[in-house]
Amino acid sequence: MRRRPVPAAGGKVPTPFNPFDPAFLADPYPYYRPLLECPPQTVTLRTPAVVVARYRDAKAVLNDPARFSSARAGIPELKEIDPIGEAVTVMTSDPPVHTRLRRLAARGLSPERVRVMVPRICFITNSLLDEAPAGGQFDLMRHLAGPLAVLVISEILGIPADYHQQFKDWSDAISASAAIAPGTAPLPASLRAAADLKSFFAAEIVWRRRNPGADLISTLVAAHDEGPELGGTELIPLLSLLLIVAIETTTNLIGNGLLALLRNPQQLAMLRNEPVLMPTALEEMLRYDTPVQSVVRLCVEEAEIGGTVIPARSPVVVLLGAANRDPAQFPLPDNFDISRRPNDHLAFGDGIHYCVGADLARFTASTAITSVLERFADLKLAAEAPSYKSSLFARRLSALRVAAG
Repeated sequence: MRRRPVPAAGGKVPTPFNPFDPAFLADPYPYYRPLLECPPQTVTLRTPAVVVARYRDAKAVLNDPARFSSARAGIPELKEIDPIGEAVTVMTSDPPVHTRLRRLAARGLSPERVRVMVPRICFITNSLLDEAPAGGQFDLMRHLAGPLAVLVISEILGIPADYHQQFKDWSDAISASAAIAPGTAPLPASLRAAADLKSFFAAEIVWRRRNPGADLISTLVAAHDEGPELGGTELIPLLSLLLIVAIETTTNLIGNGLLALLRNPQQLAMLRNEPVLMPTALEEMLRYDTPVQSVVRLCVEEAEIGGTVIPARSPVVVLLGAANRDPAQFPLPDNFDISRRPNDHLAFGDGIHYCVGADLARFTASTAITSVLERFADLKLAAEAPSYKSSLFARRLSALRVAAG
């Protein structure tokens, strides 16, 4: 006999779920466990939203863009805190617009193009480590993870070196908007940073029309000017999104990955002894402490997921971080195991919205972490409780102090 679905509106979360609670931000994983034991549930942030935590349910939502839309138009709470505004981007669109924008974004972030960057990524990494304080303690987020992500995406875009620090400041200010609760006014600093970034890209577009190069901005400007592939209102938001997402994902992966290794010395020793494990180690870093913890969809028509009926027009929060700790998919999910196989995590999403910058994040993080391990034979945490930046969507260390022997 078919089991009757449970209406989402009647579901109750077994334990309090408040993604803005400082305890949740410090360690969300204990709060995810009860959610993994039940069907999708309704929580109230500012308005009711359905929380999807289990791996199979998350995968079902991510692979059904027809019923679960990525467009922001139906979720005013998101538009209110998004400094990029209502512009359509590769993250906030559905086919056929998404298909077109993704194809364009992928031109500069293909595996082949990223591989060409590897020697340059190695050079930048070692240059940054050279500038770290000699001996004693230093902050890996400040001296490596943050600036490396900025420098790499800046070179791909073709941004002059004079603007690299400004790019980081703009990205940090815009990302800070994800820390405020729905219904709260946007942060003035975030809005200013978004406006400044748009002005910068507008000027760069004019320059690239006169002085085209091999960079991604020039490629996208040509696509805009030569045909209908890129609309007049789409180019600047696309560039802004590529910058912010690339910095956020790569920075978080490097920081979270190094922290996981330092907190698990046996795994760290295994990786030092067997560097060939780096590819599987990196996938485990992505699963274990997911850089982007959640994504939002809009249920456009009534749908059933995991035994729960989700009403039409309901916001759906897919907890990627929770899905990646689901014991139904990953044996001993709270164990950090760099040899874990298989490891079909959802850290980069799934389906048509699978992260277009995944290869860039992987190559950059792998290079950075390998360089750190080669340079520092005796690296230890200098603080037992690293601090995190507040964000519903991303898990980013604000500092990672280490002691290098």
